[in-house]
Amino acid sequence: MNKEKIRIEYPMKGSANMIWRSIGTPLGLSTWFADRVETTGKTYNFYWGKSEQRAANLIAQRNGVYVRFKWEDEEQHNFFEMRITYNELVPQYMLEITDFAEKDEIEDVKNLWDSQIEELRRHTGM
Repeated sequence: MNKEKIRIEYPMKGSANMIWRSIGTPLGLSTWFADRVETTGKTYNFYWGKSEQRAANLIAQRNGVYVRFKWEDEEQHNFFEMRITYNELVPQYMLEITDFAEKDEIEDVKNLWDSQIEELRRHTGM
């Protein structure tokens, strides 16, 4: 079954550099995205709790701008991306999330990202 692409934008407080450290480094990701993050080359192992683990490959990155991962157990064309953009109208930085979900799971995926971004804000003050 084909998954649908989802894009969500979150306004962030703080500098692009601060946001980048939270999304572009294993240490930053381990403060909000997972309990622990380990890397071997371009493979990132994400750990939650005592037993949940998932591996993702870093398939694209532009330092200071975005990271794109593909879960090892997902279809080839599905990925998740975290991108820093600047909204001149507001003016503030935005964290744009791109992900994929089955049609009946879109709201669950959006709620999961909402929860994760709330965790990011709580840990960083953004």
